Amino acid sequence: MRHRLVLSVLSGKPVRIDKIRSSDKNPGLRDYEVSLLRLLERITNGTVIEISVTGTAILLKPGVIAGGQATHDCPLSRSIGYFLEPVVMLAPFAKKPLQLTLRGITSDDHDLSVDLIRTVTLPHLQLFGVSEGLELRIKKRGSPPLGGGEIQFLCPIVRQVKTLNFVDPGKIRRIRGISHAVRVSPQFSNRMIEASRSVLNRYIPDIYLYSDVYKGEDSGKSPGYGLSLLAESTTGAMHCSEATSQPGVAPEDIALLASRALLSEIRRGGCVDRRHQTLVLLMMVLGSEDVGRCVMGEPTPRTTQFLRDLRDCFGTSFMIAPADPKDESSSQLLFSCYGVGFVNVNRTLA
Repeated sequence: MRHRLVLSVLSGKPVRIDKIRSSDKNPGLRDYEVSLLRLLERITNGTVIEISVTGTAILLKPGVIAGGQATHDCPLSRSIGYFLEPVVMLAPFAKKPLQLTLRGITSDDHDLSVDLIRTVTLPHLQLFGVSEGLELRIKKRGSPPLGGGEIQFLCPIVRQVKTLNFVDPGKIRRIRGISHAVRVSPQFSNRMIEASRSVLNRYIPDIYLYSDVYKGEDSGKSPGYGLSLLAESTTGAMHCSEATSQPGVAPEDIALLASRALLSEIRRGGCVDRRHQTLVLLMMVLGSEDVGRCVMGEPTPRTTQFLRDLRDCFGTSFMIAPADPKDESSSQLLFSCYGVGFVNVNRTLA
């Protein structure tokens, strides 16, 4: 749903989504989905959103991405990452640079944490020339269920994004991580770092895991801890993973979960990890009128559906071929497409 709303706003084509959980015991939109629609209304100008009486259908008539200053309180049913992902896709094409403040849960099991958005998602945007003034500040951390976190997202505007040519995944050269703990003993953070190192030190010496402990007002309303990991290759390819605290699960087990997930992500290969395939594919389509190329691992079901939606909105199809035809054991694929030359008209009018 989020991707279709983003594509509708960027392409200027109205979108109608029907039968939202129509066969469910509790049909219709959830509170976080309604909240996302309100956020889109806030950062755009002239967008009309109609929700049916039963909540099982929505119609969005897109307006202009306005940008500017905005504040939004996210419901506690989903983390800030759920709301920030679509905003990151839209913000570079706004009329004014975006300064967005979001309040709620900063990391949970369902969505990207604010740490990974800061350390992985934003560098992916920089590949396309969106860099100067791009920043994510974590003011307060908030763990589920009560949240209490706060972040500020700053994004510059661009006239056009660059064409991507990223075909060499390279070799992993370093691993970085953030171990955060709020309203629990700071020792939990150190225990996660030690457990993670016990796995990762076998593969590479250049590992730096940073302990991030928030106290007092900045630590939100609920106790929690988690570990976010990022592996960077010699060519700048990034792979990430994370795990957050669960009731009755020791910090060491959380760290092992995140470390093994990172190794699994690296094994899949490619220049872009699974969670950022959609962002990179979207920017490739919006790029200048030239052929963009990128090597990725196998597309997820979400990515496959996104490719279909891209074709419907922009009329662009990707050519997908094995990255290395000689290596039959490799699952890496080369995605290439011809950019539509999307120009940020809002910016030229400003």
